[in-house]
Amino acid sequence: MKAVTWQGKRDVRVETVPDPKLVEPTDAVIRVTSSGICGSDLHLYEVMGPFIDPGDVLGHEPMGIVEEVGDSVENIKPGDRVVVPFNISCGHCLMCEQGLQSQCETTQVSEYGKGASLFGYTKLYGQVPGGQAEYLRVPQAHYGPIPVPAEAPDDRYVYLSDVLPTAWQAVQYADIPPEGIVVVFGLGPIGQFCCRVASHLGASMVIGVDLVSERLARAAAHGATILDLREHGKRIGDTVRQLIGGRGAHSVIDAVGMEAHGAPFGTLAHQLVGVLPNALAKPLMTYASVDRLTSLLAAIDSVRRGGTVSLSGVYGGQLDPLPMMELFDKQITLRMGQANVRRWIDDILALLHEPADPLGAEDFATHHLPLSEAPRAYETFQRKQDGAIKILLQPN
Repeated sequence: MKAVTWQGKRDVRVETVPDPKLVEPTDAVIRVTSSGICGSDLHLYEVMGPFIDPGDVLGHEPMGIVEEVGDSVENIKPGDRVVVPFNISCGHCLMCEQGLQSQCETTQVSEYGKGASLFGYTKLYGQVPGGQAEYLRVPQAHYGPIPVPAEAPDDRYVYLSDVLPTAWQAVQYADIPPEGIVVVFGLGPIGQFCCRVASHLGASMVIGVDLVSERLARAAAHGATILDLREHGKRIGDTVRQLIGGRGAHSVIDAVGMEAHGAPFGTLAHQLVGVLPNALAKPLMTYASVDRLTSLLAAIDSVRRGGTVSLSGVYGGQLDPLPMMELFDKQITLRMGQANVRRWIDDILALLHEPADPLGAEDFATHHLPLSEAPRAYETFQRKQDGAIKILLQPN
């Protein structure tokens, strides 16, 4: 089959790789019909090379048609249309039973002290082949895959794999009070849906902050009050307070993470990781700081006393002022952590089933490209060119 493989920094290629097969009785194999490129994929594209091998298959936002299932899989059958959550979870361990599927004890990567395995995402998270491919082996298929209507377009449901549950959890973790005010830093795919979800759930004012014109315009079109970071810069906290009466926002969501601009050492660390041999780059990633904390610091500045900061953007360093990698991975308050996809599915599915599509999922993608154009898609997304906010790859 054809699949998108990692080959080096800013080097992804579509190659022929072995077709996936059932290995465990809880496996399934699906034929992928759509698979998104995530902002987290850009971490692999840019900085996470020490923990990934050439030829690894990328992607963790797939949906498709079930081809075959193992003997222990009874909830789905060949021919069913399903979305596959990005975290691989068993559904029956202590963590899963508490709604913390991203910490699943069955698939935890204990070698690196990490939580649940993820599709298409480095040795740190199990090195499981990903979904930017024609076919995908799905472990723990007795629990993970989400059946969706056969007749609806992929664009209505594909975001159940990652984007929508991540945004929904970020809003829930932000603890916005009734009629409260929330600021969302970063208006990529997660931030866009954070704005829409927060508004849908009753926030009286949603303020979106970014420095890309197309992203600001899209958030404004869905009702957000926008602030251009290019205009307000380091005064963004003061601007928020002036806008809403002096106290700051009840809640702030950081949907940026290590992609934030403005921190010279973080930028240097990214560059060093990309050029150093793995033997030197791994310790830098594991024990040093590769983060740009600009967005987190702005979030802390913009929230009012007694407010809540919710982190959905991924951080990766250790010797930051806080050990951000460990805090994020272990899901410690502040409110943060990998999205527990299955925890939120029932809430979100009800909205996606509505004909009116209140979250605007069906027209959310800015680009649809064949799998063969994945290298161009990654470059376009990484450089924020051509108005790219969400790209879906379609293998078949």
